Amino acid sequence: MFKNYLSLFSLFAIILFSCKKASAPPPPQINSFYKTVITADDRKTITPEEAKTYHVDDVYQYKYRTGNPGHYEYNYDVKGIDTKGDSVFGNINTEGKYGAGILMLDTIPNIEINTEWVSHGKLKACDKKGNEYLLIVK
Repeated sequence: MFKNYLSLFSLFAIILFSCKKASAPPPPQINSFYKTVITADDRKTITPEEAKTYHVDDVYQYKYRTGNPGHYEYNYDVKGIDTKGDSVFGNINTEGKYGAGILMLDTIPNIEINTEWVSHGKLKACDKKGNEYLLIVK
């Protein structure tokens, strides 16, 4: 009888450990012209999809806006200072709270930055080297 239980347990163990777990399929990709992350290169060109919704309004501080309600991307000219107190200026694109762009410093042109709104018209930026900048929209 003990031999029967041992055989049954062995058979159960073989079946249990020989089964492979099926991996879950990857989530479906949603086709959209909206980017999940804004990059510094986004400000260089306007795609055909963005051109359809290109909008300029002299009342607001942005240079132009593209997109649809809930997914607007804005372009701003900015100026500010770095942590040493040196003046910087540049151009950024934002969508929601975050954005990216290029800053110019007297000694270093084309500094790629990522931005975050901290209050109305004010942004905090950081470059790839970890340098921080305080910016305002022009």
